[in-house]
Amino acid sequence: MVQLVGPLRKELADSLSTCKVLVVGAGGIGCELLKNLVLTGFKNIEVIDLDTIDVSNLNRQFLFQKKHVGKSKAQVAKESALTFCPTANITAYHDSIMNPDYNTEFFRQFILVMNALDNRAARNHVNRMCLAADIPLIESGTAGYLGQVTVIKKGLTECYECQPKPTQKTFPGCTIRNTPSEPIHCIVWAKYLFNQLFGEEDADQEVSPDTADPEAAWNPEDTAARATASEKDGDIKRVSTKEWARSTGYDSVKLFHKLFKDDIRYLLTMDKLWKKRKAPTPLDWHQLRNSGPKEESVGSGLKDQQVLSVWSLCKMFQHSVETLRTMLQEKGEGAELVWDKDDAPAMDFVTAAANLRMHIFSMNTKSRFDVKSMAGNIIPAIATTNAIIAGLIVLESLKILSGELESCRTIFLNKCPSLRKKLLVPCILDPPCANCYVCASKPEVTVKLNIHKTTVLCLQDRILKERFGMVAPDVQIEDGKGTILISSEEGETDANNHKFLADFGIRNGSRLQIDDFLQDYTLLVNVLHTEELERDVEFEVVGEAPDKAPPPQPNKEEVNSVTNGNKDSAQPSTSSKAPADDDDIMIVESDEEGASSSSAAAAPSSGTKRRHSDAETGESSSKRLRMDQSGAAAAPTDDDDDDDDDDIIALD
Repeated sequence: MVQLVGPLRKELADSLSTCKVLVVGAGGIGCELLKNLVLTGFKNIEVIDLDTIDVSNLNRQFLFQKKHVGKSKAQVAKESALTFCPTANITAYHDSIMNPDYNTEFFRQFILVMNALDNRAARNHVNRMCLAADIPLIESGTAGYLGQVTVIKKGLTECYECQPKPTQKTFPGCTIRNTPSEPIHCIVWAKYLFNQLFGEEDADQEVSPDTADPEAAWNPEDTAARATASEKDGDIKRVSTKEWARSTGYDSVKLFHKLFKDDIRYLLTMDKLWKKRKAPTPLDWHQLRNSGPKEESVGSGLKDQQVLSVWSLCKMFQHSVETLRTMLQEKGEGAELVWDKDDAPAMDFVTAAANLRMHIFSMNTKSRFDVKSMAGNIIPAIATTNAIIAGLIVLESLKILSGELESCRTIFLNKCPSLRKKLLVPCILDPPCANCYVCASKPEVTVKLNIHKTTVLCLQDRILKERFGMVAPDVQIEDGKGTILISSEEGETDANNHKFLADFGIRNGSRLQIDDFLQDYTLLVNVLHTEELERDVEFEVVGEAPDKAPPPQPNKEEVNSVTNGNKDSAQPSTSSKAPADDDDIMIVESDEEGASSSSAAAAPSSGTKRRHSDAETGESSSKRLRMDQSGAAAAPTDDDDDDDDDDIIALD
């Protein structure tokens, strides 16, 4: 007879009380997960998070209260979780998981690692550390009403980086406010700014410099002190952005100087942020106006597809502010505007503000058309989605601790039910990708670039660190002499930074060996020289797009029965049919929601890939679905005939 301890078998309950697990991230998913773990019976938990608690976290991160604002998320999450189970042994780290102190040996002390992160760089890093330590990893993420959980085990399943990921869709607040590095960061900031000035103010959408940025103040006490500063700084009383703008009569030049000059100057005082980044350059309205003739735009074609000059953007900003001010006044006292990408003044405002910020942070500016296409994909965080995903993480962890890794699944949470009326769709885990540049036995990749224009610093920062997720790469040229191009030892090869690759004898077909000793990771890079890259493209990874299966012929009756549109998709569409390369996704317009869905609906062949939103970043991964004969996604259980049970995950 099986002996039970509560709802669990005694052997499993004993395992929970003795095993040691690591939770990476104490935010939306992390808070729910930590609470679930202690209530399930886990006794030895370590949790790490670099962030501090902000007011905007309180609506969905329920281990935190207003009194905790400015304090370490990991530490407060630990204290709150202990109220559920005082006998638990929880260790909290207010730190970055990418700190070299958390090396392979650190990871090997755990039986299981659970990710609850909100950015791709950290996800990539933890993936590699778990592969190096040969520890199971449960990866998870949410995007609006969508979510997923998957299990990663070296040699048995795909790793997090086996499938290429699309551009990240959501970003940490301190990135938006302090250190934007991509155009989408500036577009998100500009949309937030519109709401702060003309719409409904939201604590989640603050645009002023973030004085509690953990990267700017590594001392936790300093961070807490800044975040909990008095409402008065000296004799200057803080007012909201909207109140200040109203007090100026929405003066466009004063707004310009506050946003693009004064706030940028303030950011420059946070000098720790700029030790390894290019510092922003403040703009001055009067200097720009008096600096002589200006080109109106760059490039030909339709007006919306032209990239405007800086002064043209200034004039667009001025005109849009004046127009929006008039619209606000016409609506009366206390009125608010709602941002709509099809509203010309609102779109002009976001285009101008985003591009001016891009220019300040040394990015290539975008056309109005590009900004409009990117501005509609900002995804909200939903507390109930986090709760569901956190519960699924625990269920998968129980399978692993029971020694039933083969029964683990990738589980997708959809916004709308599938054809079989299920919101949860379990899928069999895919085996490792033979060509993965991370988990293959001999990782290798080919990069197409211009050796006469690509600097060593670009290779290090843009290609190795940003694109391939390395932390401290060492680069050696396979030239028979073992020339060291980049050393992770500080200052050792800094003299090479601004030289071009061709200066070191690198040519078409050269091979570079890259080692990241922190990640215990080696990558061989084949250099493919080209002078035909598109404008603003610094490099390309050859063969990055996965092969697509031939499009299936779905049953017409099934296709017509699907209406699963929602605005959380990262793939907008104006068609009621999915494109051929996403042939296992049915995309349908929804008048209520506006954009399209990436929920699985049509019937793919057995070899097709299903893309689904992943993580709080809104990115996606690809997993194979096992399909039943009717074409609906079927849960991979032993009894597929029972339609009512295929979203139940068996533990025993």
